[in-house]
Amino acid sequence: MPEASVEPLSLAGAAQKYLSTLRPEARQDQTPELNRFTGWLGQDRLLVTVRGAELEEYALRQQTAANAQRRLEVVRTFLSWVKKQNLTSENLATHIRLRKSGSGAATGDALNPDQIHVTAAGRAALEAELERLRGERPNIADALRTAMADKDFRENAPLDAAREAQAHLEARIRELESMLKRAVVVAREGGSGVARMGCRVRLRDLDSGREVTFTLVGPGEVNANEGKISVSSPVGRALVDRVAGDDVEVSAPSRTFRYRIEAVEN
Repeated sequence: MPEASVEPLSLAGAAQKYLSTLRPEARQDQTPELNRFTGWLGQDRLLVTVRGAELEEYALRQQTAANAQRRLEVVRTFLSWVKKQNLTSENLATHIRLRKSGSGAATGDALNPDQIHVTAAGRAALEAELERLRGERPNIADALRTAMADKDFRENAPLDAAREAQAHLEARIRELESMLKRAVVVAREGGSGVARMGCRVRLRDLDSGREVTFTLVGPGEVNANEGKISVSSPVGRALVDRVAGDDVEVSAPSRTFRYRIEAVEN
């Protein structure tokens, strides 16, 4: 059987080729996640240089993000397409897995499921987002009225897009309102050198030598793009109450990640 012919494409180039095969609505939906993925690894990086361990680390970092299952599924589908097009010799999609959290996991939030622990800055960010989204309601309403002026509803793409945008907007507003009702601000303990909520923790991967930095936050303010991870996530639980110089291990479906804490910034 002949070997797969590998085209020297960049990650961004491969993503664009894949997106061009999708229908417009699917392309619009998947583009942000693929931009996030390629940006994390490096958009100009050659596709053939990507390694499985990096993908496993990416998947691990996404576990605490909102809609993690759907977001990782976008990446898996893209990497499966890459293999089918013979752009890589290895099926990189097998390295993108979402760890399912057990119902009996012991976390601080399990003690009081009605509360969401956040930092003061995290609560302020949630309130600012809610105010911004509420301010977008008039624009969405205007877009709906304009689209509905076209009486032919059978093939009215602007109307469909406006309705979808309104549904997403209202769903996020409801989510933020619920989170803020349950949010409890946890004071940051400064100057102790111990990893706690609100701290920035710099780690070195003991296998790859790569450095990563996380900020420990409550579940309500997780942002994978900014390196903000929940204290209740697998990585967060491993870091809480540890200090610089400590070695920690984080179990993933395919392997165990080993990190050394280089610094804790309170």
